[in-house]
Amino acid sequence: MTARVERANLQVDAGLARFVEEAALPGTGLEADAFWAGFAAMLADLTPKNRELLAKREDLQAQIDAWHVGNREKPHDHEAYKAFLAQIGYLLPEGDDFEITTQNVDPEIASVPGPQLVVPITNARYALNAANARWGSLYDTLYGTDAMGLPLPAGGYDKGRGARVVARARVFLDEAFPIVGTSHADARRYHVQGGALLVDDMPLASPEKFVGYKGRAKAPDAVLLCNNGLHVELVFDRAHPIGSHDQALLADVQLESALSAIMDCEDSVACVDGEDKTLAYANWLGLMKGDLEEVISKGGRDVTRRLAQDRVYTAADGGALTLKGRALMWVRNVGHLMTNPAILNADGSEVFEGLMDAAMTTLIAMHDLQRDSGNSVQGSVYVVKPKMHGPEEVAFTDEIFARVEGFLGLPENTVKIGIMDEERRTSVNLKACIRAAKARVAFINTGFLDRTGDEIHTSMEAGAFSRKDFIKRKGWIGAYENLNVDIGLECGLSGRAQIGKGMWAMPDMMAAMLEQKVEHPKSGATCAWVPSPTAATLHALHYHRVDVLAVQAKLKAGGRRAHVDGLLDIPLATYQKWTEAQVLREVENNAQGILGYVVRWINQGVGCSKVPDINDIGLMEDRATCRISAQHVANWLHHGVVDAQQVMAALRKMAAVVDAQNAGDAEYTPMAPGFDGIAFQAASDLVFKGRAQPSGYTEPVLHARRLELKASL
Repeated sequence: MTARVERANLQVDAGLARFVEEAALPGTGLEADAFWAGFAAMLADLTPKNRELLAKREDLQAQIDAWHVGNREKPHDHEAYKAFLAQIGYLLPEGDDFEITTQNVDPEIASVPGPQLVVPITNARYALNAANARWGSLYDTLYGTDAMGLPLPAGGYDKGRGARVVARARVFLDEAFPIVGTSHADARRYHVQGGALLVDDMPLASPEKFVGYKGRAKAPDAVLLCNNGLHVELVFDRAHPIGSHDQALLADVQLESALSAIMDCEDSVACVDGEDKTLAYANWLGLMKGDLEEVISKGGRDVTRRLAQDRVYTAADGGALTLKGRALMWVRNVGHLMTNPAILNADGSEVFEGLMDAAMTTLIAMHDLQRDSGNSVQGSVYVVKPKMHGPEEVAFTDEIFARVEGFLGLPENTVKIGIMDEERRTSVNLKACIRAAKARVAFINTGFLDRTGDEIHTSMEAGAFSRKDFIKRKGWIGAYENLNVDIGLECGLSGRAQIGKGMWAMPDMMAAMLEQKVEHPKSGATCAWVPSPTAATLHALHYHRVDVLAVQAKLKAGGRRAHVDGLLDIPLATYQKWTEAQVLREVENNAQGILGYVVRWINQGVGCSKVPDINDIGLMEDRATCRISAQHVANWLHHGVVDAQQVMAALRKMAAVVDAQNAGDAEYTPMAPGFDGIAFQAASDLVFKGRAQPSGYTEPVLHARRLELKASL
């Protein structure tokens, strides 16, 4: 049984209450009684509204289901379908043109394009690594990955590989910072004279790209350059193993990499109770106070990880220049759906977790607002709000944070929000969604994974969907990605807020990422998600190649490239002439992904991990990828593409495969041959009960089964 204490007629997990009162509140100027009273009043007022919004989701879905069932025997009538969605209030009028009015946004979000990391807040080491990924070594990244098309190194230092790394880095320097009359590859001396950088006495082709240095002007320890708003530090060290063999003594090339990072309380974590939520909030507090530490074992000794310090230089004009050593941190709250037993309302019901997150994460961020050189230098708190369905729900989020600011005593609109454009009702009403929080919006982002899961669930009754790889090739996805950027530009986000793109899900395939992910900045996106600090450093190369703000200006002048009609093009299978082998392969691929993710979520509380797929390629899996796979199988079951017996056979076959893939994990509990464990049952529920899950989300099943397992222990 959970130990609870009473606070303002709320029943609060005792550990969470102790954390709030002994760790989070001290230093904010708030008294415990006032905090709990304000929080309880907000819950009392907003809980009914939250329930009403969820009921509207269900009502709209029921009407859409009925329409598809009633029209299933007819050819799809796009115009009739669109008119029906407008009639029921699913598709809303776009309204007049406007621009956001968000103020006090830090430059990492407002005006400097660059990579963005997303990490589980419950893992302190990952959180610290992400925050410190503001800077990364290009040498280390090229050497330690397949980025140059070479296999990963084995054994000791490979001099030939090292030489290729140095050569590749100098190609980058020539592209981003060309020198008049020579090349970085031939450079022997870098020095500063009269406020200018000279390389073998030759100036940069764009002298303004030199912004500072460390050490002596005649022989600097480091030179700081800037291109498209991103900084690059050339490190010189004659005592360094690399620098000592370099004709210019160049020991490393450090890139400004992850400009921003999302500390995630949602899709990448497994937080089901007060204990889990307290861990998440405690790590967020450490980041906001700047004192988070984690001891790790490295090379046979303990190493303490801490937040990186700011970087100090002599500016080109001789003054002082300080650059941040850490990524600008967002915190992602949960959406409007889930409740959590960490706190019970006055009537004994679980509080909505999104309301709890809003209060707790903002309270904690107040510690940063009181620091001179912390996370935000503009006095703002940045919260990503996922899984909102339409403008009413965005307006509700705006109301939530207005209430939080009120009882915490913060200025109006201190909290900036990120709108995840990942649900269909948000996509088709994106302009109205932005309008609903136009004084808070600092980020919009396409999330192809959740967006696909919602696409399948929303149109579940329309027919059988294409195979997953073919869903990506349908017209709706291009319309979705383009319209997000187009509307963001129309609403004035360029130079004021981030327009983001989704995750590269293959963390070991960096050569492929270098080739393909340049399309995100080319699309006009000011940030895009990467799975690791290493990937952030490589993705930073794309923002040196592409001037995103110039791309945005050109796109805005050209007008919209996509329209709502494209978003309503349901990616159903045009022909269902699949062979039995093709069908079973698709189902087994889905089953393997579901099981590989769910078994770690349920048994080990791991909310995001690199899961080998059916071909043993490591893929980043979280609840969004699980949602796609579960909804896809549920759709095929519902329309008779497969039957329950085939699906169960696939689940059991893939359970054995997943067991084998995890054979080296001492903490792993096999699912085969009994297939009676809680994790296997959870995976089965996601598929066989998939149509009944609200919006097709995985959280209700995962939370219930994880709580069941924790209770059994």
